[in-house]
Order: sequence, then C-alpha cells, then structure tokens
Amino acid sequence: MQTSLLIRRLVLKPTDYSVFLRCQLSLSDVWIERAIGASPLKGGKRKEAMTEQGTGAREKQRRKSSKGEARRAEILAAAMRRFAEDGYQNAAIGDIAQDVGLSLPGLLHHFPTKVDLLLAILDKRDLESADFIDHYRLDLRGLLKGMVSVFRRNAEMVEVTRAFAILNAESLMKDHPAKTWFLDRATQMQKHIAATFERAAADGSFAKNIDSKAMAAELIAVMDGLQMLWLRDPDRFDMVGGLEAYVSRLQTSLGLDG
Repeated sequence: MQTSLLIRRLVLKPTDYSVFLRCQLSLSDVWIERAIGASPLKGGKRKEAMTEQGTGAREKQRRKSSKGEARRAEILAAAMRRFAEDGYQNAAIGDIAQDVGLSLPGLLHHFPTKVDLLLAILDKRDLESADFIDHYRLDLRGLLKGMVSVFRRNAEMVEVTRAFAILNAESLMKDHPAKTWFLDRATQMQKHIAATFERAAADGSFAKNIDSKAMAAELIAVMDGLQMLWLRDPDRFDMVGGLEAYVSRLQTSLGLDG
C-alpha cells in the first residue's frame, strides 16, 4: 500500500515500477529519467553508461590534477626566484602571485600560507637531491662520488642553489619557520655520512681508526664552505674542482684510492 502510494506521488506508470524491480534502479533514478523524458536503461546498457560516466569523470579529474600540479610547479619556481633575490623574509607572496599571473587568493588556493610555500620548496629540493644521489649510496666511494655529482648539478642551477643557501642562512634566525627543517636535515645528513664511514671501517675498506661523526661534520663543512665561496664569485671559483681535490686527498689519506 505504501509503495503504491509512493509510486503515484512520483507519477510513475506501472511499467516504470516493473523496470525498477527488474533493473534494481532506485525510485529516484526512475523519476529523474521520466522527468527528462528518457526511458530507464536496462541491464547492460545502464552498466555501460555508468562505466562511461565513471571513465569520463576519472579522466576529467586526472586532467584537473595534472593542471593543478603544473600550476604548483610554476608557483614554486617563481617563489624560488624571489627567495634567491630577496630572501624569504623580504619576499612578498603577492609579488610571487603576480609573477605567475594569479591573484593572491588564487595562489593561496595552492599554498595557504607563505610558510607552506617555503616548506614545499625545501621538500621538493631535498627530494630531487635524494633521488639524484640514491644510486651512489652503495659504499663510501660511491657516496663521495655522489657528492661531487651533486655539486656538479648544483653548479648548473645557480639560482636554485643560491635560494637554498640563503634560506639555510636565514634559518639561523630565532623564529624562522625553516629552522627546524634545516636542523633536522643537517642531523640526518651527518648521521647518514657517519654510518657510511662506519660501514667502510667495519668491512675493512680502510685500516685507520677514525671518528666517523667528526669526518661527517668535516665533509659537510667543506661542502658548505666551498658552495658559499662559489656563490659569492661563481666566475672565479670552481666549487666542483675544490670538492674533487678534497675528496681525492681524503681517499688517499684513508687508502681508498686503490
């Protein structure tokens, strides 16, 4: 009785209700199809239509996602340029938005705050460097070779390297939003390098008894110093050559040049 009353209220014909029973459509589906002048789809045709709709929706979402990622990459590149020129503290997020042809609300849709933008840049940079050096990390020789390769790559990206160095220096300020990020990164880097030296000592790669933590700190300090000298005068100072010379001396002192 209640079902018949509901059908009458929806102005459905008995044939519509039988289609509903056979195809297991919801009453709302049947009502919508009648309202637009369409007949309910049967079995396979309905499944095919739903599959096509689902595929179309996924493709639309994929294109939207791809477009969003491209826009995010464009924003990050513009922010990197601004940070390289002005530093994080002096760079205006409104100027970054203008650089990529967006309103400020448009940019904030992708990165809600300036801090979010900063951390996205740092994570992207670190991930790219990690991916680049990963296949070198088999042993100490490989790690040292990888570090030279990273320097060579950095030398080809002056603007990016300068921005990262400026952010690193700025993070020394008491309340800088990247202070913890850079501290954690330096700690993890030192631990990884020290562990590589320890494995090399354990497998007999060199006979000397060394302080692996001190060696890791020395290597990081050399790299930071060489990079800073190069950034001050890239035309006159060869940071890649400087690191290659240091690594060569280190390998000789450890007996790794064989």
